[in-house]
Amino acid sequence: MNIIDLFAGCGGFSHGFKMAGYNSILAIEKDLWASQTYSFNNPNVSVITEDITTLDPGDLKISVSDVDGIIGGPPCQGFSLSGNRDQKDPRNSLFVDFVRFVKFFSPKFFVMENVLGILSMKTKSRQYVKDIIAEEFSNVGYKVCVIILNACDYGVPQSRQRVFFIGLKSDRPLNQQILTPPSKVIESEYTSLEEAISDLPVIEAGEGGEVQDYPVAPRNKYQENMRKGSTCVYNHVAMRHTQRLVDRFAAIKFGQSVKHVSEEHSQRKRGDANSISGKVFSQNNMRPYPYKPCPTVAASFQSNFIHPFYNRNFTAREGARIQSFPDTYIFQGKRTTMSWEKHLSQYQQIGNAVPPLLAQALAERISWYFENINLINDSNVSIKRMVQRSFMSQLNLENNVNVRQDDNYDKVHSF
Repeated sequence: MNIIDLFAGCGGFSHGFKMAGYNSILAIEKDLWASQTYSFNNPNVSVITEDITTLDPGDLKISVSDVDGIIGGPPCQGFSLSGNRDQKDPRNSLFVDFVRFVKFFSPKFFVMENVLGILSMKTKSRQYVKDIIAEEFSNVGYKVCVIILNACDYGVPQSRQRVFFIGLKSDRPLNQQILTPPSKVIESEYTSLEEAISDLPVIEAGEGGEVQDYPVAPRNKYQENMRKGSTCVYNHVAMRHTQRLVDRFAAIKFGQSVKHVSEEHSQRKRGDANSISGKVFSQNNMRPYPYKPCPTVAASFQSNFIHPFYNRNFTAREGARIQSFPDTYIFQGKRTTMSWEKHLSQYQQIGNAVPPLLAQALAERISWYFENINLINDSNVSIKRMVQRSFMSQLNLENNVNVRQDDNYDKVHSF
């Protein structure tokens, strides 16, 4: 099936759908560096580097009949394009452009990704944002199912919960269980941070290079999967740190952050190394446990985390591994940027992305839905039995993936 990716970022969402057999025919991303990353890794896809609010879908020279699905993650920050309007009303946000494209192309399905907080967000008039989103899609002919997925359930070495709004034409059956992809691993066998990155070159602060050789052979299935088709390690450059910062990192133990260090190693005021800063961000400089999935990698992960074993921040490649980007996926633009620079750095691109393995699981589930639509339409077939029966057929048993047989029914809502 053919898809369009809106608010495409560096392409994590698209890449997961690609791994599930979908064909991306168009991506729209206004950030220059993120679109360059997308184009570099998807040379056959048309990428438009423009603000979506300025685009008319009718001018894109794509036949409506060629579009089977639309995916994307409209940014939720602010939920506003105007200061005087309700900042939490999605009808005042970039969300309306997602609806606009869905209305024009009338795809078989759409998937819209967002952060968990959107489910509890309300407007000034006390309406739930999620209800308004469902209503707006209903107005253009779609029913919406909302599911919450955690990336670590799908082989990603990261605990990352995200919300997915899945839309189907109003004449299609939409069941609370049917579109939730089955978990692919049991909790005791989640991919750990150490399993994800332990084969990468050992580098200290300020070391590394944009292209390096692998120092060792893959040590586990995850590393084998990430290294398929790759002969070199890209984007593996460690940030430079002052000695004071390295000493602070050395004092932080597993599970601790900057808030746990002594006064000797505490943060200093900018421009005054002798004065302790009154502001301490507890999420900064966290040293994650190596033998568990990493906590959520966000756009600011270059300052959120330090390596579990070395006294430095993660590299872009380590972040990409934690997000399940394959090593063949090469990131463009600067590694980091200052606050006044307008383009998205490699770290920001990676942290903003939908993990490809999570996107792949969701894409496979949507394919399964359309392949079994006739059975789903049969009211005599037990939905719960169909869901359980699909677990084995949905998994890649060649990779010895473990199946969690519990139901994810409490994770979904329908409108």
